[in-house]
Amino acid sequence: MRALFKFVAAYMAAALMLLAQLASGAAQAALPAFTPVLPLKAPLSFPADFGAHPDYKTEWWYATGWLKDGAGKDIGYQVTFFRSASQHDRANPSKFAPTQLIVGHSALSDPANGKLLHDQRSAREGFGLAYAKVGDTDVKLDDWHMRRKPDGSYQIHIDTPHFALDLRLAPSQPMLLQGEAGFSRRGPHPLQASYYYSEPHLATSGTVTRNGRASAVTGSTWLDHEWFSAEMDVGVSGWDWIGANLADGGALMAFQVRSVTGAKLWARATWRDASGKIRQYAPDQVSFTPQRQWRSPRTHAEYPVATLLATGGTTWQITPLLDDQELDSRRSTGAVYWEGAVTLSRDGAAVGRAYLEMTGYVSRIKL
Repeated sequence: MRALFKFVAAYMAAALMLLAQLASGAAQAALPAFTPVLPLKAPLSFPADFGAHPDYKTEWWYATGWLKDGAGKDIGYQVTFFRSASQHDRANPSKFAPTQLIVGHSALSDPANGKLLHDQRSAREGFGLAYAKVGDTDVKLDDWHMRRKPDGSYQIHIDTPHFALDLRLAPSQPMLLQGEAGFSRRGPHPLQASYYYSEPHLATSGTVTRNGRASAVTGSTWLDHEWFSAEMDVGVSGWDWIGANLADGGALMAFQVRSVTGAKLWARATWRDASGKIRQYAPDQVSFTPQRQWRSPRTHAEYPVATLLATGGTTWQITPLLDDQELDSRRSTGAVYWEGAVTLSRDGAAVGRAYLEMTGYVSRIKL
């Protein structure tokens, strides 16, 4: 027994020494320096920029759309894949090193259900189970995936305990480069920017499965792809964003960044009309004015689910498909936010369908 005690003591001492050496090595390892987003000297390059950009801190592919099932009922859906580069030493040769994290969110807005159905997943990149590939859109998280095919269409597969999505998204018009040819300012500081493009009016078809029953669906999707490295200012609480497929074939994107007091810190908007003419709106030309609040029974946060959006001299009325579209992602990204299907109208007439995202109403958003 005494010999066993000595062996265990010696083993523990060696283990503690190894841990100390590893900690020392980790402390000496240089933290990764992420590539900053700067004004473009050359245009974005496709198909390469459809793919992942692992040298930047944060990236996402974000598909939102309105679908109509076989019974003619409207359904909203959202699928987002995030890639986040960690502070882990990239020189570490271990396949288990968590240098890149992949997170997935998916949700279904079905008025018949009365509230949002959603699911989330996260994993470190590796072993073919989770990845975001460079060269073209190909993101995988277990059996969830989003892939872009040579014809420009996207294939999405999502399977959750509450619903499943198998969708094809086919381009019907040119992509929309946000900001200055894809360089999009996200705040007053020059480094507060992202590379950002949208693909509006993606013709959507496939199946949605609920309660074990698959239903054929058709509709239209808005897809965003954005990547950046800068952290948000400590004074930022969150943002409001909308991407709208307009009924006349136009497309509208608008967002505002809010301070912890609720004041607007930054805003931008892009409107491509039916003729293809693009208008850009500066921060002082964009405003979100709440018209009606909805209080979450779970988090007690109050969200301005009905809002007036102003872009220059044009006012858009935003109305939710249903009020309860709050998404709790604390098991993956750590945030609770409202993200759901909405309609747009002008002068009382319906002019488009969209998705509205509102973050920072429960607590300050952190990326």
